[in-house]
Amino acid sequence: MRLPRNQLAVLEELSADEPTTIEELAAETGEKPETVTGAAFELEEQGLVDVSEETSVEVELTDEGAEYAEEGLPEVRLYETALDQGADEEPAQMGQVVGASGLEGPEVDIALSNYARKGYGDIGGGEITADPDADPGEDEEAVALASLAAGEAVADEDVLDQLERRDLVERHERTVRSVTLTDEGVTALMSGIEAAGETGQLTPEMLATGEWRDAEFAEYNVEADAEEISGGKTHILRQTAERVKDVLVGMGFSEMEGPHADAEFWINDALFMPQDHPARTHWDQFALEKPEEIRDLPDDLVDRVRDAHKHGVGPDGDGYHSPWEEDVARAIDLRGHTTSLSMRYLSGHEVGDLEPPERYFSVEKVYRNDTIDATHLLEFFQIEGWVMAEDLSVRDLMGTFTEFYSQFGITDIQFKPHYNPYTEPSFELFGRHPETGELIEIGNSGIFRPEVLEPLGVECDVMAWGLALERLLMLMYGFEDIRDVHGTLCDLELLRETEVVR
Repeated sequence: MRLPRNQLAVLEELSADEPTTIEELAAETGEKPETVTGAAFELEEQGLVDVSEETSVEVELTDEGAEYAEEGLPEVRLYETALDQGADEEPAQMGQVVGASGLEGPEVDIALSNYARKGYGDIGGGEITADPDADPGEDEEAVALASLAAGEAVADEDVLDQLERRDLVERHERTVRSVTLTDEGVTALMSGIEAAGETGQLTPEMLATGEWRDAEFAEYNVEADAEEISGGKTHILRQTAERVKDVLVGMGFSEMEGPHADAEFWINDALFMPQDHPARTHWDQFALEKPEEIRDLPDDLVDRVRDAHKHGVGPDGDGYHSPWEEDVARAIDLRGHTTSLSMRYLSGHEVGDLEPPERYFSVEKVYRNDTIDATHLLEFFQIEGWVMAEDLSVRDLMGTFTEFYSQFGITDIQFKPHYNPYTEPSFELFGRHPETGELIEIGNSGIFRPEVLEPLGVECDVMAWGLALERLLMLMYGFEDIRDVHGTLCDLELLRETEVVR
């Protein structure tokens, strides 16, 4: 029997009893792993070897995870500081404990969000307590981080899941191929195998010297799988966003544009959101330190919005009777919704005064401090829209949604009454997931209140909505986790194969 040199080299390193990995064969033969893999599959076709595959999962610390493995988890450091401040005996001032802990920036929020969850104590009213019986040494997440930092395996999948959700570890799947001699392979080796002087590649040098005339070429396997090359393409979310834009333009809408980082005035105050509303805290929004405030706010509009907050509008108006500070309104945040664009346009600040009827939309990214799960991310795309016209009703709003979603083949839309500080009446939209049959929330809508419109100088009705682009995608294609199309856990095959029909 004659075999190409690389196949013979692989065969001679194998055992019939113990599998040998491709990496081990590459080291022993001095060949590249891909050359060894090809030779192994060719030998398998001849029945001389068996090739097996096994998928293993490797877990490694992220930079943040490595930092916490060395310095301690933020919640553990907060607990240890709280003990030093006597919080196990009586409540201590939160600011004092946080300051003494050395925690800074995002670490503070991380510590606070995990402190009570792990039973280290209670937080409330600006004070913190520490449970004297808590034992950081038994913190499963801290122990797992230390083990991974020391190169040891962690078997508890629930703990690894939690660390992965906190972006402290990353999991990587790795396919390990192993090769074993068959009985036929053993017999062939015992009978003796000669190395064939075959070449598998025609080179320019062989053509130039004429060496190719006397060369013995290896057979060309026309059934072998060709290398798969994945070229670039437009992301499925961007494809869907462009389709949404086409549909809305076809329905007579014009597109809005505006800043991602904007004044709280446009994001919340103009929407009649009280300045002490919980959604305006750092728990829900991302604030910017630099620049600290915006400069170009229209003074007359600021005065009218302030008056609406304090006293309401109209003869029966009644404001919030809560503090309203211009410094707060001028602070800059990442927008939590694109309704900030609607306020800029409706006020005339962006494109001048508008006369009804008018229709505008945007499909832009927004940012919220949410807990990441199957339907929530820290940033996502919102389909913003509004119609300015006389005598609008909820029926007009529902009809608009029915027409819009029908363009995507979605007809089972349901509505539920809802409360918003800035619309009345208001309702949420739900669509039925094609795979699970569950109703999932896909948007929020309503008709703007007079407290929103009158300060803007709008004298007719305005109906408005904010819809989730990613959840529209879930209804269209049936995937169940928003992370399938976003971030490091995305489904690459889904992104490569799915095309949005336009």
